[in-house]
Amino acid sequence: MSTRRPPAAPASRPRRPERRASPVSAARTDSAPRHGLARVLSKAGLCSRTEAARWIQAGRVTVDGRVINNPEFPIIDGRHHVRVDGQPLDAPRRIHLMLNKPRGLVTTAQDEQGRDTVYRCFDGAGLPWIAPVGRLDKASEGLLLFSNDPQWAARLTDPTTGPDKTYHVQIDAIPDAAQLQALCSGVEDEGELLRARRATLLRSGDKTAWLEVVLEEGRNRHIRRLLAAFDINVLRLVRVAIGQLPMGALGKGTWRELSAHDLELLYAVADGAAAPP
Repeated sequence: MSTRRPPAAPASRPRRPERRASPVSAARTDSAPRHGLARVLSKAGLCSRTEAARWIQAGRVTVDGRVINNPEFPIIDGRHHVRVDGQPLDAPRRIHLMLNKPRGLVTTAQDEQGRDTVYRCFDGAGLPWIAPVGRLDKASEGLLLFSNDPQWAARLTDPTTGPDKTYHVQIDAIPDAAQLQALCSGVEDEGELLRARRATLLRSGDKTAWLEVVLEEGRNRHIRRLLAAFDINVLRLVRVAIGQLPMGALGKGTWRELSAHDLELLYAVADGAAAPP
């Protein structure tokens, strides 16, 4: 009598090694600062940000050999190669100019109403792109600065770090000491406090006078609005100095580059000591 053997157990399959999740080493975080393409062109001193946007949209700018039409395309310093009209993005020489602005010119690059602008004074000079550092309104004249250095311009126009501005103002009245003091005390106009740091009488005639007015910061039509609050009209307004830098004998409508000494004067404080760079 034969004995039936139990069925053989199925052969066990070799176990596969357990698959583990790979570490997230491939995911890298990039902390390098990114800036919009138009801002990069502007900060390089080539043009204004508005003009840079026009260049980009016109297809004149490439990034790593590819035409980019988005002014906000993110650029990483040291990683992307930007070219304009096929030329590398090399920052031009920094330029700092002073102009004796004539009356009747608008302080802007392009005027929508077709009026003459301050750039007429630079016709044929072959200068790189420059921008006004601060402004003078159409009816005002005198010392106006220009540069292609945005950081330098920002420092000069910052209310907390920028130098005072000095103006000679012809008015249709003869102010007394109390009125001059009131100009320094200030008035509120359109939600802004308008006042002079200093207001002194230079000379006077029968019906008109010349004042020297010093402002710590210049708001839109600051002096005209301040004097109008006291029923005084401005007949002529000339900026004669910025900080310790005088306009000097610079002719009407003419300009020159600032010297190293001029740049020091711009940061000179009241006691004559140069402010740190």
